Amino acid sequence: QVQLVESGGGLVQAGGSLSLSCAVSGRAFSSYDMGWFRQAAGKEREFAAGISWSGLTTYYADSVKGRFTISRNNAKNTVYLQLNNLKPEDTAVYYCAADTLPTGTIANMALITEYDYWGQGTQVTVSS
Repeated sequence: QVQLVESGGGLVQAGGSLSLSCAVSGRAFSSYDMGWFRQAAGKEREFAAGISWSGLTTYYADSVKGRFTISRNNAKNTVYLQLNNLKPEDTAVYYCAADTLPTGTIANMALITEYDYWGQGTQVTVSS
């Protein structure tokens, strides 16, 4: 069983920054692709960013490209999401997710169905 625990959410003004972390249990973290998704109130969950098991490949939704940065530390079993230049439309619950059997196809990182395990989410609220 893989457990994921997000932290770092909060309230920030538009233009501000936040750093999210996701701690992952288990010894095989370095073999997982990881993703960050978000879900705004009344909307479907959507992809934000993904990172390959090695950390060499990252993939972003167009809506966050250039503002968000995903990274990982395999020695600490942790994946991060740096959120810069935040906008009110970034307000959502942010979830990290683990793909324990990655296919190696970059575009698949954006697919909810690729991920086996999910965290409980952390709220990010951006005020205007």
